[in-house]
Amino acid sequence: MSQGFESLTLRFECTERPRVSKDTRRRTIARHGQLRSPGALGQLLKFIAIGLAVVLVSGFGVAAYIVYDLSSTVTANAVELEGTEDLPPDIGAYEGGFNLVLTGVDTCEDAYKQYFGERCTGKDSEGTLNDVNLLVHVSEEPRRITVVSFPRDLQVPIPACQDEDGNETSAMSRQSINVAYGTGGLNCVAKTISELTGQEVQFAASVTFGGVIEITNAIGGVDVCLATPIKDKYTGLDMTAGNHTIQGIQALQFLRTRYGVGDGSDLGRIGNQQQYMSSLVRKMISSETLGNVPVMLKLANTGLQNTEASTSLANSPMTIVQIALAVKSVPFEDIVFLQFPTNTDPYNANHVVPNEEAAAAMWDAIAQNAQLQVTHENTEFDGVIVTEPTPTTEATPDPTATPENVVALPDSIKGNSAAQQTCSNGNVR
Repeated sequence: MSQGFESLTLRFECTERPRVSKDTRRRTIARHGQLRSPGALGQLLKFIAIGLAVVLVSGFGVAAYIVYDLSSTVTANAVELEGTEDLPPDIGAYEGGFNLVLTGVDTCEDAYKQYFGERCTGKDSEGTLNDVNLLVHVSEEPRRITVVSFPRDLQVPIPACQDEDGNETSAMSRQSINVAYGTGGLNCVAKTISELTGQEVQFAASVTFGGVIEITNAIGGVDVCLATPIKDKYTGLDMTAGNHTIQGIQALQFLRTRYGVGDGSDLGRIGNQQQYMSSLVRKMISSETLGNVPVMLKLANTGLQNTEASTSLANSPMTIVQIALAVKSVPFEDIVFLQFPTNTDPYNANHVVPNEEAAAAMWDAIAQNAQLQVTHENTEFDGVIVTEPTPTTEATPDPTATPENVVALPDSIKGNSAAQQTCSNGNVR
């Protein structure tokens, strides 16, 4: 990297942050949809690609001013989160680290709706659901990243939220988490997850599924592994066992598939999506991607054009740069993807409810800034199986990880680190 680019990055890091404006939020109509909605298809990828593309573009000095230019595309639609009016200008001031809520919404965009059948043309085509919901925690030094996925049919209270016209919506004592966006927009998703977890949320973004094709094509596809074949008539996915590089519509199908993996549940789909995220992280951190400036800029541009961000991100592009610098050197074993622990809903076997005891143990371990050890052993009912303890790309050892600073999570918590190779557990046997 040239010295000129590095000095330019440093100058932008010292730029004064704009102050966050007064509370405004955007909202859409509530709707409870079918499990086959495309919300789970590429939202996960979309967020990870957006975040990492911008992170890597800025964090490695590829002209930080580009981040400022690209971020202007999301400023007009920015949404303010409750309680973020007076955030510190430096992320280093956040005691215990900081949190981002990232949600994938199933908006039927004209350019892509033909791929999703009745979801975008039939009776279920109205309204918007937040079908993929992630809480990304970035700890204090030593930096660790924990990505917690929440099942779309997790039954939770939805708090009162202010809509885009300044009207407060009514609180609901028990609803699927994926109605939060339709009820009160991005702010309501962040507020719902914050109240469920007890975690303060400083940043948030929502993304549609449309950009997944462009993003996967721009990066040249993502490598995935299938332990057994996947054949899913609902998404059209038909893949043989073995290694594949997927992109475009096939990537959408892979991320959407629910009936094709594990036990056919949304929990199995989350595991499958986490395999994709792990592989994407490893590819984006590889020299093959980092060394390709046009690829990185295309990823950042594509992502930002399809993003609705909180004002805490959109109004301060240098916050993105700060986040980039905070996470760019985190070793793979300290990038951990977890499923929020659940139990079967006693009132509806198709829904789940929080496993409060296991969740408390998880949040305690995260608060300790410990290296998290997943003890759950995947079975034929899970969306993935672990095939190798480490990826082919070597991770930098964490010198701060001592036996006293490693916490074994309850075996009811599913997940894996980016240092583990997993393969999709297809249900064609």
